[in-house]
Amino acid sequence: MNTKEAVAKRIQELCAEYDMTVNALATASGIPPSTVYSMLNEKSQNPGVVSIKKICDGLGISIREFFDTDLFDNLEQEIK
Repeated sequence: MNTKEAVAKRIQELCAEYDMTVNALATASGIPPSTVYSMLNEKSQNPGVVSIKKICDGLGISIREFFDTDLFDNLEQEIK
């Protein structure tokens, strides 16, 4: 799994955990739904840290909590 895939999967996990739709997450985070959807699909290959921070703010969690999951433990090497 690469980093982009892990970020997308984590957002999906958090939406399920907080029982939120992508649109509700976007609204709570103050970012357009299209930004969140682009982070979830192939459109955005490099999800920005500011967008991730806004998602964390919308969920009331820290960036540390966002990345504190096994998803980020064994990522593929990005430099090839």
